Amino acid sequence: MQLLADLVVGVVALLHLAFMIVEMFFWESSYSVRAFKLSPELAKETTRFAANIGLYNGFVVAGLVWGLLSTDGGFVIKAFFLSCVVIAGIFGGVTINRSIILVQGVPAGLALLLLVLAR
Repeated sequence: MQLLADLVVGVVALLHLAFMIVEMFFWESSYSVRAFKLSPELAKETTRFAANIGLYNGFVVAGLVWGLLSTDGGFVIKAFFLSCVVIAGIFGGVTINRSIILVQGVPAGLALLLLVLAR
């Protein structure tokens, strides 16, 4: 069960790595404009804002990887960062777009549930 939990934690980390890369380096790309339903003008105007958000996603990745590499199993570290992602997913789903709950909150919630069950 621990291996499955850690695999799902790894998936969450990879998702947030992808979010970070898009937000920090490819915000104005045609992919981002379509995915986030932005006009090219709005994407250009919000590039620095998106890069800042991307940096926060990078911190989530760092925390999850830290938890995965921790010699004591990193339960508390992983649980903390996954809880942050779940809360951010719910908040984003309520305030921005419901799909954020599915893309961000559900994978982190599943990882958190598996992590607790594996303990």
